[in-house]
Amino acid sequence: MRFLTYMAVFAPIFLWGQTQKNYRIRTVAFYNVENLFDTVNDSLIFDDERTPEGSYQWTSLRYEKKINQISKVLSQIGADVIKSSPDIIGLCEIENRKVVEDLIHHPNLRDKNYGVIHFDSPDERGIDVALLFKKASYIPTSFKSYRLLLFDDLGERNYTRDQLVVSGMLDDEEIHFIVNHWPSRRGGPSKSKPDRVKAARLNKRIIDSIRDLNWNAKIISMGDFNDDPRDDSFKKVLKTVGKKGQLDSLKLFNPMEKLFKKGIGSLAYRDKWNLFDQFFMTANLTNESRKTYSFWKTMVYNPSHLKTTEGKYRGYPFRTYSGGTYTGGYSDHFPVYLYLVKMQKE
Repeated sequence: MRFLTYMAVFAPIFLWGQTQKNYRIRTVAFYNVENLFDTVNDSLIFDDERTPEGSYQWTSLRYEKKINQISKVLSQIGADVIKSSPDIIGLCEIENRKVVEDLIHHPNLRDKNYGVIHFDSPDERGIDVALLFKKASYIPTSFKSYRLLLFDDLGERNYTRDQLVVSGMLDDEEIHFIVNHWPSRRGGPSKSKPDRVKAARLNKRIIDSIRDLNWNAKIISMGDFNDDPRDDSFKKVLKTVGKKGQLDSLKLFNPMEKLFKKGIGSLAYRDKWNLFDQFFMTANLTNESRKTYSFWKTMVYNPSHLKTTEGKYRGYPFRTYSGGTYTGGYSDHFPVYLYLVKMQKE
């Protein structure tokens, strides 16, 4: 029976029934929701284009449709296994707390009882990151926003997104989450690379500071990194590895590397798939004891209704806007998610 229970976690043939009976499963998701702005013109940020009078003609009807679509997607991620929405959700490209509140209070999510952690970042476009958590699963104990300081060649400040750090108890176990949206590739991957290297260094400092307080801290960093798993920000700065056999107590495990090698992506550009939306974690989340939470598997959530169905972009994420034209889709990214599992107490 013990063998069957162990295999239930790793082999699909035993997945349902045995897993549900003997293991507690928690889902962690991340979604870049492609410029989820409200319709109100905020004089403090550059959101003029995304208002009813702006070039994108961002009306209340379009906004309400997007809230309905995104909340529906969030309600479905991982539901084939846990029969519910994710316990933890990282979001990026949200304008403010209001749009997040509109998401969690939509009928698609209202009964899930999500809490929200959000800070306004200094990003020039006004887009932020946020963390949603099911109050029944996770109790935050502390949270902080870390500023990424970037400057151009003239010494002028380039304002970008903060990195959000939330610590808390997932059931009875402390786990720290970092939500990221690293600088874009505007101007080209090479020219913009130094900014993402700086973002990676900040992420590493955050992880090191948590470990300084507790060397055995369990940390999951998630986000739209605007880099793939094999890029220097991951391999040279964060020193992530894609195989558990390469881990030691100090290295970070990036399960997305395996997906990327298979050609799986979360967004597409010029006939190439990228996997910018990722998770990486401390090595202690890969333990095999099953008495505490550990990583099971990660996936890109890309059902057919999230894909463009025709034309040269067939199979790409079904976007809200394409080239400035309203298409009525979901986002230019697919969500990603992972499962954490541990054995139920007898």
